[in-house]
Amino acid sequence: MMVTARAMVRKELHQISRDRRTLLILVFVPALFLLLYGYALNFDIKDIRLAVDDQDGSTASRELVSSFTNSGYFTFAGAAHDGRALEWMIDTGDARAALVIPAGYGRDLDNRVPARVQVIVDGDNANTASAVVGYAGAIVAAAGAELVAQSVSGGAGRAPGPLVNLETRVWYNPQLRSALFLVPGLIAYITMITAVISTSLAVVREKERGTMEQIRMAPVSPLAFVIGKTIPYSVIAFVSAVLIVLVSMALFGLPQRGPWWLLFLLIGLFLVGAQGQGLLISTLAQNQQVAFQLALLSSFLPTFILSGFIFPITSMPAAVQAVTHVVPARYFVAALRAVVLKGTSVEVVWPQMGALVIFATVMLGLASLRLQREWK
Repeated sequence: MMVTARAMVRKELHQISRDRRTLLILVFVPALFLLLYGYALNFDIKDIRLAVDDQDGSTASRELVSSFTNSGYFTFAGAAHDGRALEWMIDTGDARAALVIPAGYGRDLDNRVPARVQVIVDGDNANTASAVVGYAGAIVAAAGAELVAQSVSGGAGRAPGPLVNLETRVWYNPQLRSALFLVPGLIAYITMITAVISTSLAVVREKERGTMEQIRMAPVSPLAFVIGKTIPYSVIAFVSAVLIVLVSMALFGLPQRGPWWLLFLLIGLFLVGAQGQGLLISTLAQNQQVAFQLALLSSFLPTFILSGFIFPITSMPAAVQAVTHVVPARYFVAALRAVVLKGTSVEVVWPQMGALVIFATVMLGLASLRLQREWK
């Protein structure tokens, strides 16, 4: 028996060595996933984009800004000279937090009068917001302690309390409820998987049943075939996605602060792209089992890990951040949180909408080209 087993081992190794596709799957794909997701799976919060509204313009206020930007946690995102500009930067995602230093800050410190500063935090991601509040509190406390030490060493005596007091405000999610940032990501996650998988089986089912040849003989163009396959699944997936949103609002208290038509438009754009991806997979696969695996692999992991659903994209390495630009859920999650939690208008989310339109166009175009090849 051992002789037969050794012979089978040699035969299988020889066959695997000749099958480059199997070798690629067994060796390259796990290594790629290890590198990609090993760097992406990171709960550390860093490189937080910080807007600054310095109304004082003194040396002391500039030193406080430097304490934030040199801490290793914050990066300077730009100056906001009024509340409207600050709100715009946070709504568009250009800044995750804002430091507001009121006029008279430096004068109060010179007079050893406790000065107040304010940090505004975008609460659409509760984990990131909690970390930002903690970082800001530690930085302001350290800056205040240094000022007290300088005051004592200068012979002015110990101040009666901290010289710098921090006031923290969390916008859009004051209670820092995890559900309010997890549910929009779950909506994208569930919608993406169901749309891609359901559509990826459409063309393959025709191949397995042998009806693909009959369709080719019929007066139907590849584009008309793609549209005809997409619309029924789009309607079903759209209704399912809307039901998910309504159930989330009823069970988890998810608000809807933006216009409903914009929410529906975002869902529609995302679904068209996801179903285009599913149709492309169905043109590549030869059976439903392979189509299902490809659909699950291309939708499950990227949507869960590389969309900003759980892990902040800004904390990922630059190479992994570049990969996230081809993940449609990245744009959908950001736009969905902006519309649902912040009540933003189309002026804020149009870049995400444009990215979803491009993704849908590319996926549907590639699926049509693949079908045109098979049509001939």
